[in-house]
Amino acid sequence: MTVVVGLSGGVDSSVAALLLKEQGWHVVGLFMKNWEDDDTDEYCSSRQDLVDVLSVADRIGIDVEVVSFASQYRERVFAHFLAEYAAGRTPNPDVLCNSEIKFSAFLEHALKIGAERIATGHYAGVREFQGAWQLLKAEDGTKDQSYFLHRLNQQQLAKTLFPLAGLYKREVRKMAAAAGLHLALKKDSTGICFIGERPFKEFLLRYLPPKKGEIRGLDDDRLLGEHDGVAYHTIGQRKGLHIGGVKGGKSGDSGDHGAWFVARKDIATNVLYVVQGHSHPALLADQLTAGDLSWVAGEPPHTHWVYTAKTRYRQADAACEVERVDARSCLISFAEPQWAVTPGQSVVVYESRVCLGGGVIA
Repeated sequence: MTVVVGLSGGVDSSVAALLLKEQGWHVVGLFMKNWEDDDTDEYCSSRQDLVDVLSVADRIGIDVEVVSFASQYRERVFAHFLAEYAAGRTPNPDVLCNSEIKFSAFLEHALKIGAERIATGHYAGVREFQGAWQLLKAEDGTKDQSYFLHRLNQQQLAKTLFPLAGLYKREVRKMAAAAGLHLALKKDSTGICFIGERPFKEFLLRYLPPKKGEIRGLDDDRLLGEHDGVAYHTIGQRKGLHIGGVKGGKSGDSGDHGAWFVARKDIATNVLYVVQGHSHPALLADQLTAGDLSWVAGEPPHTHWVYTAKTRYRQADAACEVERVDARSCLISFAEPQWAVTPGQSVVVYESRVCLGGGVIA
């Protein structure tokens, strides 16, 4: 049986292909080219990544196809990404990239060329349980990527393999080294999906023109500084405000010298509101509403049931209840207040190791 493996030029997808080859699959590698605006840019690593992919494929003995999904990426992911930022929200393009490109356009292409399954190097799991497919957390909790995959549906999961589900990152690197793969110690990519690791504000400035406005204290409405555009800032942001020396307090001569954090963005007035101190009440929320819902099972979770949820990727699971849910939105309450809940980001709900899905924080 044929499986098409998405190869990125990193150690994870390379070992995923290696494991499937050892399990007896007919493995075909596929390198996705999804960003073509600045191939010569110093931050674009796609050329080197392709060289690494071809080297790995030669080493483990598989064929590789290079396919461009750049038009689909711009239409389905990047246009939404810019629209969200322009509206003052902070989107997560990796979530949309997975559901619209890696497990949609890529899956469609793989099936057309005769594959029974697709596979990636994501740290997550999939299993069939009581007639339905479940998305699971990875064994390596520090690398688990189910958060980014929560919009996958039954049809997508039925055709997907995650070979790294039960492995730890250190084991993956050891396997790569034992197989003679030169990228066994290659640094993990941490940039935005397909765009790479680049100065983010500089990148946004290409597409969203600057619009200077005021930075004000949320507690006292005091003018503290100036920003280049609220779109370039996100809730909970600390760096890049350039108001580090300003004291808190209405008169400016009281309060501590704690860091300032973005607490609210007013798109209508183009004002960025900030508060002082990481634990300021304005940065904490014990409830949120979410829309654009996507549930893995095709059905919403139970209301008034104890689950856990994440409101950002690197966050510990937080106990919660789904207070209300319908086709358009849901209301989630947390046992403990959550820090910097950010409109545009995803809230993802779990029942133990099972990822139930989620939505976009409103």
